[in-house]
Amino acid sequence: MTNEPSQPPMAWRYCGNQLKLWRTRAGVTREELAEEANYDVEYVKSMEQGRRRPTLRVLQVADPMCGAHGLLEAAHDFLQPEKRPRHTDEYMDLERTAIGLDWYEPLYIPGLLQTEEYVCELMTHGPPPLSDELVEERIGFRLKRQEVLGDRPGTVFNFVIYEAALRTMVGGAEVMKRQLERLLEVQRMRNVCVQILPVDRAPYTALAGPIVLLETAEHETLAYLPGQGVSVLQSDPSEVSCQRRAYGMMRMQALGVEDSDERIRQVAKEL
Repeated sequence: MTNEPSQPPMAWRYCGNQLKLWRTRAGVTREELAEEANYDVEYVKSMEQGRRRPTLRVLQVADPMCGAHGLLEAAHDFLQPEKRPRHTDEYMDLERTAIGLDWYEPLYIPGLLQTEEYVCELMTHGPPPLSDELVEERIGFRLKRQEVLGDRPGTVFNFVIYEAALRTMVGGAEVMKRQLERLLEVQRMRNVCVQILPVDRAPYTALAGPIVLLETAEHETLAYLPGQGVSVLQSDPSEVSCQRRAYGMMRMQALGVEDSDERIRQVAKEL
């Protein structure tokens, strides 16, 4: 995982740049704008450089000072966080057309490999509580996603699963036994590889969360990082490279296919 801070939102940077352009064109100094808006000059500078979100107060003050005729103030609506992140929808579209997928999962069985019972357990008892209708809809959607494994035989699906996910009791012992059997079944598909990362061989980065790497038809690699309530889809080459190295480290420590099958069978017998 990278320790470098991510870039501010593009909307911040664009609006800040427009603020600077309108101010410069009108011959208004940064100091004059800061004084009128009752802000520190460095704070206004950071907004113009896109490092901070331009505030409604600054935009309202700058608009008449710079003769923007409402154009600067109108930008405020586009600076608000989206009420519903679209990264998940973007990921689903990419998943359907990817020519390669590498997936690491630390605590759950990857969604494309889950049995209907396993999915039902997660959807029924996961927060927040959902209506029966919505639960059925989400179960059906997830099972429909799984068709990509058979529908796209030319796409290679590599899964690395932390051993803890095999031992996480989702739905009880019988549900988990059938889930582990499902892993052995998909392992026999020519375009699917399932490897288990043992708990005694896992690097610390394995505890940081799931990683999904997708190769598009244009041979661009994207990284999708699902999280609690917030998921991130990364396209920046440096960010994607960090995730690829993390995934590669975990796959290197994972068991081979035959040993992974044996570990899955071993866990199933212990249930």
